[in-house]
Amino acid sequence: MADGRGGIRLNQVGYLPGQEKVIVLDDFTPKKVVVKNKVGRIVARPVVKRSAVSPFTGKTRHILDVSDIRQPGVYTIDVDGNTEKFEVKNAALHGLAQASIKAFYLMRSGMAIEKQYAGQFARPLGHPDTLVLVHPSAASSGRPEGTVISSPLGWYDAGDYNKYIVNSAFTIAQMLAVYEQIPQYFASLDLNIPESGNGVPDLLDEIMYNLKWMLTMQDPTDGGVYHKLTTPNFEGFVAPTECHQPRYVVMKSVTASLDFAAVMAQAAKIYENGYSCPCFPKKAIAAAKAAYQWAKEHPNAFYRQSVMNQNFKPQVSTGEYGDGNARDEWFWAATQLYLATGEKAYLDDAVQNAPERFITPVWGQVSGLGVYAWLNSSKSDMREKCLKWLADFAEEATAKVETSNFQSPFGDEARNFGWGCLAESFCAPGIALLYADKYVAPGKYRADALRAADYVLGRNALGYCYVTGFGKKSPMSPHQRISASDGIVAPMPGLLVGGPNPGQQDKASNLNYLSDAPDESYLDDTASYASNEIAINWNACLVGLMCWLDDLMR
Repeated sequence: MADGRGGIRLNQVGYLPGQEKVIVLDDFTPKKVVVKNKVGRIVARPVVKRSAVSPFTGKTRHILDVSDIRQPGVYTIDVDGNTEKFEVKNAALHGLAQASIKAFYLMRSGMAIEKQYAGQFARPLGHPDTLVLVHPSAASSGRPEGTVISSPLGWYDAGDYNKYIVNSAFTIAQMLAVYEQIPQYFASLDLNIPESGNGVPDLLDEIMYNLKWMLTMQDPTDGGVYHKLTTPNFEGFVAPTECHQPRYVVMKSVTASLDFAAVMAQAAKIYENGYSCPCFPKKAIAAAKAAYQWAKEHPNAFYRQSVMNQNFKPQVSTGEYGDGNARDEWFWAATQLYLATGEKAYLDDAVQNAPERFITPVWGQVSGLGVYAWLNSSKSDMREKCLKWLADFAEEATAKVETSNFQSPFGDEARNFGWGCLAESFCAPGIALLYADKYVAPGKYRADALRAADYVLGRNALGYCYVTGFGKKSPMSPHQRISASDGIVAPMPGLLVGGPNPGQQDKASNLNYLSDAPDESYLDDTASYASNEIAINWNACLVGLMCWLDDLMR
C-alpha cells in the first residue's frame, strides 16, 4: 500500500545506522508486521509504539520504531502482505546533499551547461544578459531610461527565467551561514562543476557565480540596488534559447539594497581567506556600505509592483518579492556590517531594529539570519539575547514530537503548510534546530532536525520524497521551465518542490487536487505553481539541512 492514499510511510533515501528509524502506517491498522533482510530472513517484529489521529482528516497513523536495525543493508517491511523497501546505510544523506548543491549549477544562467558536468541535462547558453535595459522605474541621472547595461551570470530564480536580488541574497546567506558552521565538510566535496579542483570549496565557487551577478545590480552612481532583472512578462514553457523578450533592471528598493548590503558584508568575511579574487572582499564591503547608505536615504522605497505599473511602462507582471516592513532587513544588514567592520553606527542600528524573538528565516523575514550571525560572534549582550530566543524556539518546536502524526516537530498544524512549506516549515526550522543543537544544548536537537528531514524524504501524508531524482516516489513534473522544455522525461535532480499548499492558488487552471487537507494539498503537475514549483531559496534550505546533517551523522 504505497499509492499516496494510505500506506507505509518512510524515509525513501535511507536511514543512518545509529539513528532513530521510524516508519508510519497511514490509515490502516496492522495485524502482523515483520522486517526482512535482503535474503528474506526476519530481523525484526516491530509493534505499534503509539498511534495518532490526523488533525486534518481524522486518519489514524500508527508509529513503528525499527531503530534496533543498525546493520547497513536493504530491508523489506511487510505489513499484512503490504511491503515497502528501505535502506540502512552510512552517509545515507550524502548523495542527496551533494545533488542539492549541484542543482544550482544546473540553474545557472548566462553560460552553457556542459555535458561533462551535467550529463543529459546539458544545454546551450541562455540569457547572456549583456544587453539589459534600464527600466524607467530604475532611471537615475547617471543611468537614464533605456541605458544598456551588462548584468550576466547568476541563477535562474525559480520556475521562471528571471533573477531577483531579494531572493538571491537570502539564498546565498542561508548557505553561507551553514558553511560557517561546517567549513571542512564543504571543503571535502567535489561537485564536478567547472571550478572544481581550484582549491576553493565548490559551494563557495557556486555562490560566487551569483555574487558576481549581484554586484552588477548596483547603480554605481548612487549605490542603490535594482530589485530584479526581468522580462515584462513570464516567458512560456520554452527553453532559455527560445526566449526573446527584452530584459530590464527595474526599480531600486530598500529591501533589495539592505539584503544586498547584508550578504555582501557576510561574503566579504568568508571570502577574505583567499577564496576569491583578492579584490572581492574590499569591493564587497564598499558595495555593502554604499547600498546601506542608499537605503538610509530612501527608507520608504518599497517595491510595490502595482504602483510601479501605474506610473511606468512597460508594465511588469513577474514575481514581486514585495515587503512593506524593512525592520528585519535593517537588523540583518546592520548586524553583518557591524561584524565585518566593527563600526559602532551599525551596532546601534542593529540594536534599534532587533526582533523580540527568533523567527525562522525566510526571504521575507530575515531577522533570523541576523541571529545566526550573532551566534558566531564573540560574547555580547546581543549574542546572549539571540541564544535565549533560539532556546525558546527549539523547546516550543520539539515539545509535541512524541504525540505528532509522523514523529516530526513540524506537520501537525495547518500553519506548517502553504507556499514553499517544505523549505520554510520543515528544512529552515530544521536548520534552526541544528543551531540550537550546537549553541544552546549540544546534542539535544539533532534528532529532531533529522525527523524534519525524514518528513521531507517520505514520512509524510502523501508518501512523497519531495526532492527530484531521489526516492521511490518523487516529483516528476515540477513547475520549472527548464525541465518542462528540455525533452527529458526526468526532471533535473536535487530540487525541492514547494509542497502541500491548501491555498491552491493555481486551482483556476483546472487542476484536480485530490484533497483539500493541508498536508495532502499537493499535485505533481507542471501547471501546479502553488505546490510544485522549485526555487533557489527553497533549495538553499534543503542544502543547509541535508549538508549539516550529513556532516553530523557520517
